[in-house]
Amino acid sequence: MNVLLCGLAGNPALPAGLIDRLIAVADTEVADTLARRPDLGRDQALALVSRVEDSAVPLAYAGRLTAADIDPVARPDAALALLDAGAGDPRWARLLAADPDARRRERLAACPGLPPDVVEALAADQELGVVKELALWNTSGVLATLAAHPHTAVRRAVAANAAAPPAVLAALVTGGGLPPVRRCPGCDQEETPFAHGSWGPPEDGDPPPDAPCDGTHRSAVHDLLLAALGNPATPVEAVAGLAGHPSPLLRRVLAGRPDLPPDVCRRLAADPVTGVRAELAAGGPVDDALARALAGDGDQGVRRMLAHNPRVPLDVLTALAGTTRTGTGPLPRIAAASPGEVEELARSRDPAARMLLGRVRGLPATILDALAADPDAKVVASVAAHPGLTEARLRAMVDRHGARVAAMVASNPDATPALLEELAGREPPVRTALREIARHPRASAPALLACLEDARARPVAAAHPALPPAVVIELLGDADWQVAQSAAANPSLPRAAMSRLLAGSRVTAGPAGVPR
Repeated sequence: MNVLLCGLAGNPALPAGLIDRLIAVADTEVADTLARRPDLGRDQALALVSRVEDSAVPLAYAGRLTAADIDPVARPDAALALLDAGAGDPRWARLLAADPDARRRERLAACPGLPPDVVEALAADQELGVVKELALWNTSGVLATLAAHPHTAVRRAVAANAAAPPAVLAALVTGGGLPPVRRCPGCDQEETPFAHGSWGPPEDGDPPPDAPCDGTHRSAVHDLLLAALGNPATPVEAVAGLAGHPSPLLRRVLAGRPDLPPDVCRRLAADPVTGVRAELAAGGPVDDALARALAGDGDQGVRRMLAHNPRVPLDVLTALAGTTRTGTGPLPRIAAASPGEVEELARSRDPAARMLLGRVRGLPATILDALAADPDAKVVASVAAHPGLTEARLRAMVDRHGARVAAMVASNPDATPALLEELAGREPPVRTALREIARHPRASAPALLACLEDARARPVAAAHPALPPAVVIELLGDADWQVAQSAAANPSLPRAAMSRLLAGSRVTAGPAGVPR
């Protein structure tokens, strides 16, 4: 792969004439980048397809090609891409439904808006993979028919399809009204009956997806139930009984459903498997009593997941904050806090509670200023990236707390070039701050030059348009290919240097940064 040409292909300042020249020498990797350019014209797109056949598919998905540009016989994959994007000629579907390549028929089966006769033909296809794709993506009445398919793989695909009618999904779980299955992936491997060992270790209890079939199709049925459980359209009444299933994996997926009845929640809250309790804590409809019980769980992972549940009581959450790691993003319950609760959190004596509030964007100015002046560095770091803070406030943060808040201050969109230069010049360097400065749109050349000294910030800084052209040219020859590619994509790269790259010549920096 020519990393410099790949970088150049993504350079937003590349002139149209040089785009044409690049198309003429493009390989597959370069063509892939060119196909994503928002300024690529229709004639350029057609020229790129002529140069690199594989570029037709990404160009079709990007909307650079239309049905008028594609011959479905000559370029069936591009035709499929347009059909999948809803921009193809519906008549192509009938042609592609008879394609001898089963992989293309599979892709067709996943396309939206297929004519009824094409759906009927695909549902009767001899290749199981084609029928599975139809069952997984189609939204028509054919799903009720496919739910009765003799192979579990097709039924599983219907079970995962959110467009399947709830009654069909319930039947797949209970088996009511459906004929018995006759084949499964295990049957396809070995003739039944086939003797095999247990599903796995006793503490697991779940069958592997490729378990041989002993005639009961139990591993495939387990997989089908798993798909139905994960489908929000499956009625909760049909799956609630799985709270007592021997499979921990099924109980775990069930526990994450937000529509569980209280009695099922209580049963799952006492499950011996930690992952089941953790899923319930994260997404289950926990009431006050259940939340308090889960907050006392002996596993920190369960408590951490509870902190992310939008229904957790605020006092439970703030108590968790002091003893449980909750991540760095805003928690849903805090983000939904009322104005009164926001005031309460801001006045809390617990810095962990104030820190949770600080992660939420859009706070009132008075609250934001109060948290920015907090004596606790973790609270200050939680708000340091918020827009709306003055330069004086940001400087005061760094003066009080130094390296502990420097990176977050550097990521603030209102940080001035002067402040970023000061942060970049700190001794010893704050590496995490350099990586934020390297991508900051207001970073100046002196700040970016300091960022080049950090190995992880260097590839990011090399693409920054504020970097001096002479430095950008020099970085084209960097030993790190990511740095060189970023330099080639830098819009500050002089046009003469771009031309030299296309000509295959080595570009070096001359006096005063003039390329030679």
